[in-house]
Amino acid sequence: MHALLYYPLASLAIYLSITLAFLGLHVALPSVQIIGFIFRCLAAYLTLIICSIYGTIASFILRLLNLHYKYAQYTTARAFKIISRYTIGVEFSIAPGGEKLLSAKRPYVIVANHQTELDILFLGWIWPTNCSVTAKRSLAYVPLLGWFMMLSGAIFIDRVDRNQALRAFEGAARVVRELDQSVLIFPEGTRSHSATPTLLPFKKGAFHLAVQSGADILPVVAENYSRVLNIKARRFNSGTIRVKG
Repeated sequence: MHALLYYPLASLAIYLSITLAFLGLHVALPSVQIIGFIFRCLAAYLTLIICSIYGTIASFILRLLNLHYKYAQYTTARAFKIISRYTIGVEFSIAPGGEKLLSAKRPYVIVANHQTELDILFLGWIWPTNCSVTAKRSLAYVPLLGWFMMLSGAIFIDRVDRNQALRAFEGAARVVRELDQSVLIFPEGTRSHSATPTLLPFKKGAFHLAVQSGADILPVVAENYSRVLNIKARRFNSGTIRVKG
């Protein structure tokens, strides 16, 4: 047991030390873009690790109370939102009218544009209670993050196996109908990493889900935020990103 705890904790301590070292360099050399990029990437993944641990524990407890569908992903998304405000300095500003999403009283198929890995934080600002996310099946095998997603009731889609994908959407439609649960999906299917406002071609899954479940589609759009995060340009700045829902 001691060894099982020692190695993960030691690895986390080393990771934290490296992150703090880059924080010091970033404070001393704020004009060096690559240092800020590395620091915020490290800080973002550290935040993801912390929230995945929290989400796994919270989802386990809520599953015992049969409340995981309603609150597990909501509370974890909120934790990610709060912590990220301090670790990477990125916030999302919801335009007037977005309250419809946060206070939704009936289920929707929520569709959102997918730009970068930062969309995980984007979800933290818009996530309503009683909502589940769809994700590629490979994420189920990622330690901590995958455990949280499985325990919280995420809907995994196998992009290779079309029959499995159809079964997953049929199951999601039943959840929407029987539990009045909203489902969030990125219809582009992958990150665009675009430096200009653009969308990739939509996959059909979101529309099939809306038809099968009878739920309305609710679009949510984040403005292009390449000025904040641009992987190709090695740029990662703090800032506020506008969201329309």
